Amino acid sequence: MNPLLDRLDALHRCLDDSAAAAVAVSGGVDSMTLAFIAHRRLGERVSMFHAVSPAVPAAATERVKAYAEREGWALFVLDAGEFADERYMANPANRCFFCKTNLYGTLAARTSDQLLSGTNLDDLGDWRPGLKAAEAEGVRHPFVEAGIDKSSVRRLAAHFALSDLAELPAAPCLSSRIETGLRIDALLLPGIDRVETLLRERLSPETVRCRLRKGGVVIELDQATFDRLDASGRQALTSEIATILDAAAAGGIDFEPYRRGSAFLRENAEAAS
Repeated sequence: MNPLLDRLDALHRCLDDSAAAAVAVSGGVDSMTLAFIAHRRLGERVSMFHAVSPAVPAAATERVKAYAEREGWALFVLDAGEFADERYMANPANRCFFCKTNLYGTLAARTSDQLLSGTNLDDLGDWRPGLKAAEAEGVRHPFVEAGIDKSSVRRLAAHFALSDLAELPAAPCLSSRIETGLRIDALLLPGIDRVETLLRERLSPETVRCRLRKGGVVIELDQATFDRLDASGRQALTSEIATILDAAAAGGIDFEPYRRGSAFLRENAEAAS
């Protein structure tokens, strides 16, 4: 037996449980792969919902729209309203709870179909306040129910010849680049997106994050990219980044090796949990 196909069969059984379903599609590999498989399985019984806001990278929205047009998805693009929620804008350790509360609440008001997310098994091992919001709205996580982790999601994408998804780097929302406790500034997030796009075009890194901290801007790159970036390259990039981010870069711009979730102050999270 093929373990991947066994997981796919289990996923199909989960999807078959819903008379009609609505997938929350962020544009990342998990939700995109789920949307693709769900549409192939359920056809007109499934619709896709994509929330746009300053925190969503432009490339993610373009990816969702391109797939919807190519695959014939029933796609609804909406504003979930988190940027009107002061609890979210204050950027506490549990910011994701307020983000997902707005998202799933908005979707539940728009459709009576079963809400589905692209959460996978690996997500359960991290501190994910957004999962509490999902539980409150009865959101199901088909990948979790089918025993599918992140690597299996990528293998499923490859199985369906979705190479662009299978190789897609992780890209959390842009608000995750703002250090916990610093207020979310909607005007800064597009600049963060532009900086990361610039660095991808110039350096082709495996991972890049543009972090805004109390002390200034920190550019994080995977170790191999960080090691090959010399002093002159840093200086040239620093000048361009400062132009894009303007006042936000007044505290200086540093380059560091990538650390997952380094803008998230875990001591605050532990106090809030």
